[in-house]
Amino acid sequence: TEYRTIAGYGRDQIEEKRSIFIGSADFVTSEEEAVAFINRIRSEFPDARHNVYAYLLRENAKNRYSDDREPQGTAGMPVLDVIRKNGLTDTVVVVTRYFGGIKLGAGGLVRAYSSSTSGAVKTIEFVPIIKMININIKFDYSYANEILKLFRNYKEIDSKYETNISLTYEIPESDKDFLKENKNFEIIDIGDKLPEKLRHSTTKDGYVTFYPNVDGINGCF
Repeated sequence: TEYRTIAGYGRDQIEEKRSIFIGSADFVTSEEEAVAFINRIRSEFPDARHNVYAYLLRENAKNRYSDDREPQGTAGMPVLDVIRKNGLTDTVVVVTRYFGGIKLGAGGLVRAYSSSTSGAVKTIEFVPIIKMININIKFDYSYANEILKLFRNYKEIDSKYETNISLTYEIPESDKDFLKENKNFEIIDIGDKLPEKLRHSTTKDGYVTFYPNVDGINGCF
């Protein structure tokens, strides 16, 4: 399964009838990270009238939102709706409002919070989150050139050159069925656990964020 998220932090600001709306968005992987980001924005703008937020996590599809004293349904839910409509997960957005003295009404608030959220997330690149697995293959030296070419865009984790060649690669889970069709090598093991040296680039369940044109075709975040 593939998910989509934002590549990092972004911010956008709009003005609506003298009220200033500052949308701040970031990539998070847990509720703790989302709450820490919300608190950070609150600390940055302690004099604001409202710090409305919403976040959506891939883990258990967990989501939370707050209207932060705006009329119910006019702030937090519109922020969450924009996150969902953009197909994003592991994303938190805080929209800070400095009141300009003119009431916007329910419809105006929904539009303003939606626009601020949309502006914030669109300042950031959208990237896929792909589940990675380890695949270990064994093959004869006579097939080395062909197989090394086939795997040239994958990250090699381990190698053994004995009677036969044994290589371990990190690959997107979606590629495993295609690779299993090749009869020139034997698949020894497919696992969903990554070695410790790669844990820094993955979430705890083996997902990694990929960015285009880094480290060959794909690069790990």
